[in-house]
Amino acid sequence: METRCITECRLEETGFNYTMSLIQGKYKMVILYTLMEFGVVRFNEMQRYIGGITFKTLSAALKQLENDGLVVRKAYLEIPPKVEYSLSERGKSLMPILDQMCEWGDAARAADTRSATR
Repeated sequence: METRCITECRLEETGFNYTMSLIQGKYKMVILYTLMEFGVVRFNEMQRYIGGITFKTLSAALKQLENDGLVVRKAYLEIPPKVEYSLSERGKSLMPILDQMCEWGDAARAADTRSATR
């Protein structure tokens, strides 16, 4: 087995760092979770579901996720304007990881609840 030295490694060159650069941010994971759970979601629906997120913040996060190829934005030419968001194929490929995080969180929360009631 090869021994690696930390001084010879660079975090910015790892897949972990690349993945984090796509999903880090206060609301990006929540947006991805929302789209995973509900499929196609309109902007105002998402804003109400998340709660506490401003129009500007949600708009910026969705644009970043769209630019990174994780979210698809579909605008309809009608009045009033209608815009829907969904996961792209690339975004869907992240969902097993997000789902595992949810499972871990459920188990950890249950364990914390059990230990707090003892």
